[in-house]
Amino acid sequence: MKKFQRTKIRFRWVMMLVVLTLCALPLLSRASNQNASCAITNNSSLEIHHLYLQPTGQDTWGADLLNDSVIGPAGTFSVPLDCGGAGEVKIIAEDKDGCFLYQVVSCSSDSTWTIPSGATADCGN
Repeated sequence: MKKFQRTKIRFRWVMMLVVLTLCALPLLSRASNQNASCAITNNSSLEIHHLYLQPTGQDTWGADLLNDSVIGPAGTFSVPLDCGGAGEVKIIAEDKDGCFLYQVVSCSSDSTWTIPSGATADCGN
């Protein structure tokens, strides 16, 4: 009878460890994505006044990452990527006239986005 009770207790401990491990896996994968960043270099003549992240396939944007900063011509800025578990995210840059530039980047590692000289922003035309 004692052997049966010990086996039952061991089984409970093993099951608890399995459940805890399965619950922790999504948290661990998100934590690794949050370490990635994107270095943005502005080689255009545009001043970037706002910068947003958007999950690919969705219409929602996050908060302005620049706050009151500006990425001027020849300026750089590093964005921490929070992809919410997705494999990639869209970075949206807005100039002072409310026109936009877009770039999709991978969340699996650090990346770069160079806005080229002569870049034409999307002004909704």
